[in-house]
Amino acid sequence: MQVKALKFAVALVAATAIPTAAAWAEDFIIVQSTTSTQNSGLYDHLLPQFREASGIEVRVVAVGTGQAIKNARNCDGDVLLVHAKPAEEKFVAEGYGVSRADVMYNDFVIVGPADDPAGIGGGADVAAALARIEGSGSVFASRGDDSGTHKKELALWQAAGLDPSGASGTWYRETGSGMGATLNTAVGMGAYTMTDRATWIAFGNKQDHRIVVEGDTRLFNQYGVILVNPERCENVKAEMGQTFIDWILSDEGQSAIADYTRDGQQLFFPNARMS
Repeated sequence: MQVKALKFAVALVAATAIPTAAAWAEDFIIVQSTTSTQNSGLYDHLLPQFREASGIEVRVVAVGTGQAIKNARNCDGDVLLVHAKPAEEKFVAEGYGVSRADVMYNDFVIVGPADDPAGIGGGADVAAALARIEGSGSVFASRGDDSGTHKKELALWQAAGLDPSGASGTWYRETGSGMGATLNTAVGMGAYTMTDRATWIAFGNKQDHRIVVEGDTRLFNQYGVILVNPERCENVKAEMGQTFIDWILSDEGQSAIADYTRDGQQLFFPNARMS
């Protein structure tokens, strides 16, 4: 009789424990995001604070902005956090996102080798610098991956009146990789490249590379956050996704962004507002 009672008790515990485990397994969201926010270490700083505040785990898929948007269009994710505002606004306008909000900003910089073969060091006119790189035939490593950084780079070449695609494989090298990998390529080749400042600060393989162009207003780099539309994607965990968005736009989340530094330098600057 005692054995039967024990078996019943074990079965009862198992029956109640399984739904609890399943419930915990669902307490996560997927954020489709950029490599820069991941490579800079920002999420390692932010997400434990968010989980403590909400009990929700965030699983980040860090890819280029173009791929992140494509993934979100395919309903693979709950929240989109990227840095290509026109593409983000199009995503919302086409019904894939609920609304868009500014989260934070930093800037892009051009980095290059110490010998600076294009002679652009210390400049603040990015279009003029790109023209000198092209004119001198100096090697430039492009991400070439439809990321937010790549989109911005192409816009800057256009501002310089240039199209480097015809030089692909010669002085213009497309890596098809994330920012960290492209920086490694640029350092290995003695090439120039464009990077967001946060990834550059966190990057550990600078060797003799340094920032050669910065300060142009055209290098401004805005990040935005969007809830994937649950009316378009039934699998979206809208309530938890909105909880994450509300937190990152709140005073607490914005302060957490501002507090993140590397080597005494602030990497991102919060500026939350709806757009």
